[in-house]
Amino acid sequence: MPQSPAPLPPQSLTWPEANQQYLVEALGRVRAALTTHISKLADDNSPQLELIPLESSKLSPLSSLEELCLTFSLSPFERDVLLLCAGMELEGDWEQLLAEAQGNSLKTYPTAQLALAVFPGAYWGALLPTTALRRWRLVEVGAGNSLASSVLRIDERVLNALLGLHPLDDRLQQLGLPLSAGSALVVSHQQVAEQMVKTWLLASQRNLDLPGLQLCGGDVEGKRAIAQAACRSLDIIPFAISAEALPTDSVQLQLMRCLCEREWHLSKRVVLLDCDWVEVREDDRNRAIAQFLEALSTPWILSSQVRRPHRLRPCVTFDVKAPSTAEQRQVWQGALGDTASELNGHIDSLVSHFNLSATAIQSASLKVGGTVTESNDTTTAPLSQRLWTVCREQARPRLDELAQRIDSSAGWEDLVLPEKERGVLRDIATHVRQRSQVYERWGFGNKSGRGLGISALFAGGSGTGKTLAAEVLGHHLQLDVYRIDLSSVVSKYIGETEKNLRQVFDAAEGGGVILLFDEADSLFGKRTEVKDSHDRHANIEVSYLLQRMEAYRGLAILTTNIKSAIDRAFLRRIRFVVQFPFPDATQREAIWQRMFPEQTPTDGLDCKKLAKLHVSGGNIRNIALNAAFGAADDGEPVQMKHLLQAARGEYVKLEQSLTDGEVKGWV
Repeated sequence: MPQSPAPLPPQSLTWPEANQQYLVEALGRVRAALTTHISKLADDNSPQLELIPLESSKLSPLSSLEELCLTFSLSPFERDVLLLCAGMELEGDWEQLLAEAQGNSLKTYPTAQLALAVFPGAYWGALLPTTALRRWRLVEVGAGNSLASSVLRIDERVLNALLGLHPLDDRLQQLGLPLSAGSALVVSHQQVAEQMVKTWLLASQRNLDLPGLQLCGGDVEGKRAIAQAACRSLDIIPFAISAEALPTDSVQLQLMRCLCEREWHLSKRVVLLDCDWVEVREDDRNRAIAQFLEALSTPWILSSQVRRPHRLRPCVTFDVKAPSTAEQRQVWQGALGDTASELNGHIDSLVSHFNLSATAIQSASLKVGGTVTESNDTTTAPLSQRLWTVCREQARPRLDELAQRIDSSAGWEDLVLPEKERGVLRDIATHVRQRSQVYERWGFGNKSGRGLGISALFAGGSGTGKTLAAEVLGHHLQLDVYRIDLSSVVSKYIGETEKNLRQVFDAAEGGGVILLFDEADSLFGKRTEVKDSHDRHANIEVSYLLQRMEAYRGLAILTTNIKSAIDRAFLRRIRFVVQFPFPDATQREAIWQRMFPEQTPTDGLDCKKLAKLHVSGGNIRNIALNAAFGAADDGEPVQMKHLLQAARGEYVKLEQSLTDGEVKGWV
C-alpha cells in the first residue's frame, strides 16, 4: 500500500521553517524509495511499495525545491536525482543507506545507476550533458570507471538554494569586484538609470530577450551607481566582475557563462562586467569579453570608457557624462551640509577647477570633515584651503602613473622676464581663475563647448624659463603641474600616439591640473605634403592633440625650442603664445640675485660680474648649484672662485669656450 505523506507545514510556521520542513518531507520520500529498494535486494518476494508523487507545499512564495524545479524545468525523476545528492549533505546516515542500496560497502555515494534503479519514471536522457541537471551544473559528475557508476554530487550553490539561501557562487565571487551601497544620483545620472529601466521593461512587455546595456564614459563610480539604481528599481541584484579577471580559456569561459546565467535564474542577479581598464584591441582578452557577452543568454550590464562593438547580441548603449557644474555644486552643498555656508562662494571655485565625480566629492568632504586639528598640520588652515588641497589630491592617483608631477614653490618674483611676457602669463592666470564666471554665469560656454580649453605655447631656447613659468602659474593658482614628455608619447605605430594622449587627458579631467607637454617639436613640426599614410597620420595626431586641448577644462601648455618649427595653422588654435627670450645682461644679473637661497652662506659674490656669463637661466642654476656643492666640500661659503670652477664645467658641457672677458676680475 502507498505510504502516507508527511503532514503539510502549519500556517503558524515562518517561510524558512516551512521551507525546511518541506525539504525534509521530500528527502523522507527519497529515503523511503531507498529503503524499499534495499528490502527488494534482501528479498525478491518483498512487497513493492508504490512511491507516491510529492505534493505541493502550498507555500507562498513557493518552496525553494519547487521554485528550483520550476525555474530549470526539472522532471520528477530529475528532481529525485537532485534530492538523492542533497541527502549526502543534509542526512547523517545517507552514506550507509546508499551503500546498502547499492549492495556494496564502498559505494557510499549517489550514482546514476542507483537513481535509475530506485526512482519511478527513470530515463537515461536526464543525465545527458544537454539536459537540465548537467547543463545548469545542478549536479556534477565525478570520478568513476563509467558514467553510470561515477559519483554524483550536488553543486554547493544549488544546495544553498534548496535551503533558501542565496550567497553568490564562490567561483564568481573570486572574480568579483566590491559594490558600495551606492549614493544618491545627480539628475543626469538618474535619467540614465530611468532609461535603462524603461529599456528592459519595454523588452519584457514585448516578450523580447532583455538586451545588454552598455554604459560608456570616464566616470567609473558614476556608472556603477547608475547600474545599482536601475537594478534596485527592477528588484534585481547586480554583481560586478572584472573583465581583467575573466578567463581566456574557452572551457573556463563557458563555465563562467553558465554560472552567471544560473545566478540570474536562481536569485535574479545580473552581471555587471567592468571593462573600464581594458583597452579595445585585437587580443585574447578582448576576444574573451566579446565571446562571453555574445554567449550570455541572460541580461548583462557593461561598463566601459569607450564604446565596445557587438556582433549579434542586442545591446543598448548609454553615454554617461561627468556631473555638470551645477550638479557638482549641488553635491558639494549636500555633502558639506551646514558648513557650506562658511565658504562664501568657494564652492564655485572648486567646481570651476575640479571636475570631480559625485563619489569623489563625497570622499573629499568626508576627508576634510574627518581631519583633526593639530599643531603644524594643514588642518589649521581655513576650510576652503583644506577643501582645495583635498581636491588636488583626489586628482593625482591616475595622473601619477602617466606623467611627472612637478612640486614647486616658485613665485612671480622668481621669474625674470620682460614685462610684456609677464603680462601674458598673468592673463593666462586670469583666464584660468575666472573661467567659471565667464563660461557659465556670463553664458560664453552655452553656445559651444568647442574652444573653451585654455591652451598656451611657451617658445624659447633651453633654460630660458619655460618650465619655471609653468611652475609659477601652478603655485599662483594652487594647481598641480604635470610634465608630459611628448617625445615619449609619440609612437611610430598608427593609433598609439592618440591612445597615449587620450589616457593623459582622461586622467587629467578629474582635477584642474596644468598639463605641460614638453618637447612639442617632436609632434608639431611643419605640416608636410601628404605623400603616404604615415604623413597623413602625423597630421591626425596633431589635430587630435589640439582638439583635446581645446576641450580640456584646465590649462594645457606646449613648450618648444623653435617657434618657427610649428605650423601657423596650428598656432591659430592656441590661445596664448609666450616667447621666452634669451636673457640680456640686466636680466642675467637679476637671475643671479635670486639664485641663492637665504640659508646659503656666500662671500663676496658680484652679480654684475656673474651676469657677463652668456648663458640662460637654466645654466645659471646649474653653475650656482655646482658651486654650492664645491663650497660645501671645502667647508667654505660660496665664493667667486667656486663659481668660476663651476662655470668652466658648465661651458665644457655646453661645448663652448669660456672667454677672459666673461670672467675677468672674478678672483
